[in-house]
Amino acid sequence: MRKFNILKTLFGILLLVFLLAACNTNDDGATKDNSDGGDSSGNEAASDIEVVFIPKMTGNAFFESGNNGAQAMAEEIGFKVKYDGAPEGTVANQVQIINSAVSSGADAIAISSVTSDGLNQALQNALDAGVKVVTWDSDVDPEYRTAYINQGTPEILGAMLVDMAAEQMDDPNAEQQVAWFYSSPTVPDQNSWVDYAETYIAEKYPNWEIVTKQFGEGDEQLSLQIGESIIDSYPDLDAVIAPDSTALPAMAQAAENKGLTAEDIIITGFASPNSMRQFIENGTILNHGLWDVTDQGALAVYIAYYLAQGNELKVGDTVDVPNIGEVTVEPNSVQGYDYEAEDSGIIVLPERIVFTKHNTNDFDF
Repeated sequence: MRKFNILKTLFGILLLVFLLAACNTNDDGATKDNSDGGDSSGNEAASDIEVVFIPKMTGNAFFESGNNGAQAMAEEIGFKVKYDGAPEGTVANQVQIINSAVSSGADAIAISSVTSDGLNQALQNALDAGVKVVTWDSDVDPEYRTAYINQGTPEILGAMLVDMAAEQMDDPNAEQQVAWFYSSPTVPDQNSWVDYAETYIAEKYPNWEIVTKQFGEGDEQLSLQIGESIIDSYPDLDAVIAPDSTALPAMAQAAENKGLTAEDIIITGFASPNSMRQFIENGTILNHGLWDVTDQGALAVYIAYYLAQGNELKVGDTVDVPNIGEVTVEPNSVQGYDYEAEDSGIIVLPERIVFTKHNTNDFDF
């Protein structure tokens, strides 16, 4: 009888060990979904995680819309997002904000950078402190972040800018005078689009002449002054392409101030529909483009939160993101980068939008 009791005890121990092992078995598949805010494998609960969401500058419709998406995602999942930026988009301001995020104990940052390499040391300090780094809208050196939430490759967006202008011309193959107008000669995203656009123009529209390239530094008043100066300095100008959310509305306002419409000069580029709707409705412009920046903000903070929970993210992985769907981590080479690493990649938004009078009222951002 005693021998039987010992066997029962041993059997119970073995059964308990088996059940514990089964409970701790994880699925190592490529598709990952961690939207429940924490799990039994040691990941932090959502409510314990803070992501600092950093724009190039505050007070701009594009970045405020990105923050709206970020806050909505945080509220749905249960983590915290702190929107932290400055009215002026400068390297010094962003370095200070990154340092503040580190010293305050933030778990991750999601930043739209004003520079391709000026934040390297601040980002390295953040990484050394265990802060996860994600970029959105405008990237940094890919060695200093895990994922870039990219609105489109230079090839996609550069060609889109040119095509939006060309489709308004009576004969895009004829001689055309074209101006570029955007924020800065150093901002990485816009310059990559323009660089490819100029290659695309040389191949497809060799009769176009780029007569000037102007920069508004993200300043509304300065951009308006430059817009008016472009019109005054180039009376035979056919088109202005402004891939910047401050420069484009300023350029349209400058044309309106001069009494010009889309019949007189083509103005197109990238900006939010809310900032450009009045100019479409009054005929100052016929089209402009963008992507859903609310989705971009939401995706950026979700990926930052996902990493802060202790999850790895490698090139080739897919992640199921609430309200957005499955996204894939692409290699850095899709952006033309030389730097390749298993834990550094790019997530490209699935679509971009051309806004006209027929669809502008369908969007609110």
